[in-house]
Amino acid sequence: MALRILLGLAAVLGLTAVFLALLVVTDGAGRGLPAWLVTLGLGILLWRRRLLPVVIAAALTATVLIPTAPTERRYPAELSFVATQHWDLPTGSRVAVYHYPASGVRRPVPLVYLNGGPVRSMAVLDHRFLQLLAGQGYDVYAYEQAGGGRSELLPMDRYSISRSVRDLAAVAGRVSRGKVDVLGFSAGAVVLTQALADPQAAAHFRRAIIAEPGPMDGPTAHLAGHPGSPSARGLVPAPTGSRSTHLPRYAVAFGLMRLGLLSPGTGLLGQAEGVNAFTAADLGSDTASAYCARDAHRIPIEDTEANFSFNAAASLRIQQTIKDSPSIAQQLSRSTVPTMLMIAECSSQLREWATAVLAADPAIQRTQYLPGVGHHLWNGLDNNNPRAAATITTFLDEKPPPSTG
Repeated sequence: MALRILLGLAAVLGLTAVFLALLVVTDGAGRGLPAWLVTLGLGILLWRRRLLPVVIAAALTATVLIPTAPTERRYPAELSFVATQHWDLPTGSRVAVYHYPASGVRRPVPLVYLNGGPVRSMAVLDHRFLQLLAGQGYDVYAYEQAGGGRSELLPMDRYSISRSVRDLAAVAGRVSRGKVDVLGFSAGAVVLTQALADPQAAAHFRRAIIAEPGPMDGPTAHLAGHPGSPSARGLVPAPTGSRSTHLPRYAVAFGLMRLGLLSPGTGLLGQAEGVNAFTAADLGSDTASAYCARDAHRIPIEDTEANFSFNAAASLRIQQTIKDSPSIAQQLSRSTVPTMLMIAECSSQLREWATAVLAADPAIQRTQYLPGVGHHLWNGLDNNNPRAAATITTFLDEKPPPSTG
């Protein structure tokens, strides 16, 4: 009896492995149904006298084929404190734009903010920071990259770092007939750096601020190095809430995509369904990595469940185009846009991602180190938001940097 059970278990595991291998080989074609049918046929052929293991394996693997999230895109609800505009760009992208009009003495040059992600909704925490900047006289515009947040999806093969650069230039051109100042954070800083290396895009910028960038081109993406001081990653409990990755379909799809075994455009999982399914809890310890270890006991809530949205497949696709892109160092050596680099003490980003490329940029006028904060420089804790705002405004106003201690 024990031998029969072991043989049956081996059959179930073996057929499951065959199914996963066929998913990889076919890139999930036909929502995984062809891989499942071939696995079922193989199981019946090999185990026709004892079909129970085949039935169990078929039932287990069938859970990977059945959607539990809507397959048509469902966008986040409108925010109560700012209107969402939708702009049709000449690039073909339709993006969600948020405008915070200046109050008080208005600065003459509008400010465009590019959030991190990539292809993620802009967190409520970032919206609050932009309100602070608007309160200091900046006419602030922010937009969510195509495919992220309330912006409309693109076909998967159209996501790329070069498309992101063209979209940024198009938004800047629509915001102002003159030039704009641009603040790019994290993945948004990568887009901004690539744009600074593109003379047509850079022509729209008066000043640029690169805050906590990720890898900026192919050679940089392959660098090893060191992050900043320890972050809170691993020091706080796992985030609560439902996870799509607790369900077989999404655990397999996102897991194999992250491993590079399924393409971002896999036939197993539609892009819209993937965005609908992904939750904030699926990010795991990513949020904790944006804070200093000393702040592990008081990490703020960055976003609301209703506002959160992350397009994991499009994000992987854009990151791959960055890894495949050539060096931009030579183009940056000709940059004339005055630029500031912002780096956090407890940054989870490798220092080399910024220094290796930006060392070639003669227009880097200021490198501002901010002690006491992690990757998310403006996080609502203590006086971190006013400190970050002062760092930004003094650079844009061409004034000496403030004390950041």
